[in-house]
Formats: sequence, C-alpha cells, structure tokens
Amino acid sequence: MNSESIRTFIMLSKLKNFTRTAERMYVAQSTVTNRIAELENETGQKLFVRKQGGVELTEEGQLFLSYAQRINELEESFVREVNSAARYEKQLRVGAINAVYEGSLYPLLRGFFQNHADVALKIVLGHSLDLLQMLQDNVLDVAFSYLPLKKTGFVSRKFSSDKLVLAAAPSINRYARGIRKEELAACEYLMCNFAFGEAGEFIRTLFPPRHAFRFEIDNSGKLIEYLLDGLGYSFLPQKMVEKEIGQGKLAVIRPIDFSVPEIVSYCVYRRGNGLAESLLR
Repeated sequence: MNSESIRTFIMLSKLKNFTRTAERMYVAQSTVTNRIAELENETGQKLFVRKQGGVELTEEGQLFLSYAQRINELEESFVREVNSAARYEKQLRVGAINAVYEGSLYPLLRGFFQNHADVALKIVLGHSLDLLQMLQDNVLDVAFSYLPLKKTGFVSRKFSSDKLVLAAAPSINRYARGIRKEELAACEYLMCNFAFGEAGEFIRTLFPPRHAFRFEIDNSGKLIEYLLDGLGYSFLPQKMVEKEIGQGKLAVIRPIDFSVPEIVSYCVYRRGNGLAESLLR
C-alpha cells in the first residue's frame, strides 16, 4: 500500500464524501475511488459503506484508520527528520497535552530553544495515549502526559502537579457557598473529553452512568472561552485559568460533599536520550 492511498483513506474518513475528498486532494474522483479500492484489495476488507449523502467507515475501516494514521505520522516524521538533519546537527521532538503546555511547559521549552541554537525543536500537542504511542513509534523523543509509561527502556518522571477547580463566570454562578455532588449533575456542565489520568476518571464518577452532556469538547484550552461567555460550569486545571480567576472573570466553586484529587503529569522519554534529559535540567 502506498502513501497516497493511505492519505486518501484518512482524508475520506474525515470528509465522508468522495467528491469533497477529490477536491481537497486536487485529484479526480476516479482516482480517490481507485485508491480506496486498492486498499480494500490489499487488506481484504471493506473499509467504507455507502450512506445517504456519503460514506461511513466499517468496523474494519475504523480499525485500519488507527494504523493508517500511525503509518502517515511515521512517514511525515521521517521526512521532517531528514530535512532537519540537512540544516541542524540535532533535533528534539516534544509532545505535550494542552493543559500541561499551557500551565507549565512553555517556560521550559522557551529556555531550551534559547540555549540550544544547534537543535531543531519540534512540538506536537495531543492526548496522552496518542503521545505515548508516538513516543513508542519513535515519532517523538519526549512526551509530557497525564499517564506514565510503564515499559522497559522508558523513563517516566513526575513533571508537575496541579489542582482541578470547578470554574464558571461570576454572572451565572449559583453556588457561591459551594456545590454538592447532586447539584453538579443537575447544572449545565461543559464536559471536556480529555484524560487527566485518575483525576479524569474521578470527574466521570461525579455524574450518573451514561450521563448525557449537552456540550463536549476535546481540548481543554478551547473550553475557557465558553466559560467566560457564561455558558456553563467545568473542571479545569487551576494553572490554566489562574489569570482569568485573578482578573475576576472566572469564579472558583468549592466542593461541599466531595473532594477533588491532584492532577499529576509525567515526562516520559527513552532511557539514555541525552537531549530529553537536558530539557529537564
């Protein structure tokens, strides 16, 4: 299977339409059709099923998508590394979850960038599980994650800790004296579908099983503007919203009959990676 077919498959899985995929990739629609047919022949599986107005991934297509994305990431990483090597003696590829980058990581990366003029610095933002997989695939050199990697050959060091705070705009805050667990389940809670390790699992336990959230987002940094606009309540790392809290734009609501665990982040890298270790000095 070739690279163009892989990229076409990924694009079609996003757009779910052959015509739009062809337009986005600047090829004929027949080319998209042929590339997908070739992949289905090679895998021996039906990857898409036609629906009204487009296509959807089959179960086999969903499984293949994760592998296709990893293959594409590995190829792009190789191309970047080769091009970077032509100009820079070394490179450090860093992956981080958004909350840690916003709350703790920027000063560290800024200092490294300023003090290592011979090193090309590549930064990727993503989710913990994805970043740890990229680290194992050698797409990243170091990952800042809410999950450790307990695997031979890798080092997982505690990087930072933070507190989860329940925040809302003062204009809509109905819980100035604190909030009970049963009240939390009844309020307009804005769910950020991210993994804070054990703390993330804890947030889920505050709500009934299969609770239907009216709003969900998978990037904690993008959630803040919704809170500032008075659209609901949500837990966020305190370091992410310190500025807004200090300016009085967001209020912190005290839990009454439950406690919130600490958020711990980890720096994970391959044992013996000197550049990764120098980042933490």
